[in-house]
Amino acid sequence: MTVIDSHQHFWQLSLPAPFDYAWLAKPEHAAIHRDFLPADLKPRLAAVGVTHSVFVQTQHHDDENRWALRLAEENPWIAGVVGWVDLASPDVEQQILACKRHPKFVGVRHITQDEPDDDFIVRPAVLGGLKALEKHRLPFDLLFYVKHLKHAATVARAVPELPLVIDHLAKPKIKQHSIDDWLPHFRAAAACPNVVCKLSGMVTEADWNSWRPADLKPYVDHALELFGPRRLMYGSDWPVCELAGSYERVFRALEECLAQLSDSERDAIYYRTAKAFYGLAV
Repeated sequence: MTVIDSHQHFWQLSLPAPFDYAWLAKPEHAAIHRDFLPADLKPRLAAVGVTHSVFVQTQHHDDENRWALRLAEENPWIAGVVGWVDLASPDVEQQILACKRHPKFVGVRHITQDEPDDDFIVRPAVLGGLKALEKHRLPFDLLFYVKHLKHAATVARAVPELPLVIDHLAKPKIKQHSIDDWLPHFRAAAACPNVVCKLSGMVTEADWNSWRPADLKPYVDHALELFGPRRLMYGSDWPVCELAGSYERVFRALEECLAQLSDSERDAIYYRTAKAFYGLAV
């Protein structure tokens, strides 16, 4: 059976500028302040029956695109690379066309959550870049905190033919068991047919030391109700997830949350949604 992890990262601390891993040097990130490469991930995937993965960017530079695509060429189980283009650049379309020449370049992400301007994603120049992605049908990952989620429906309506995916459910405040500040905007995003969602990144929004699957389940249940299995996909957010739990523990926790689903619904979440969204050849 084919199982796709739709959201994982690699990094190599010795890579020269412009690679910037300063965020990993924070004391709270000590557990992941080292290299994480395909040889580290492959046995973790095999242990739980995951057959393919999708690399997702961590850098705002096309050097990482080239580096990640080389890794994908060397490791056929890396089914796709979600990279980066400068959405606000006047030559964004040329950047997109250059990226699309590689068959494993399957999407674009910008680390919107770290932008000083909370309205970055709806700036006219950035919307122009998203319209260029829409023209070329190159999907876009929305990396939001809850405070940005109000923009998801706005963006979706501005580019209705652009496939959009919300990473990590927009990082609800699971540790605080907070729902009300997140759910209305999550519901509005789900009403847009071009938006899907990754069941990923939840454990690092929970209490790193004491979380249980039951802490995640209310958020998973809302995602199932609003998006349905065919608009949801599994993602580990490895190795970031290692701050709160091993790959296997994160995988098993989601399995527990989805225990009531049918085989066809699980197949959608663990395979078909990601394959269709990113156009993966697996």
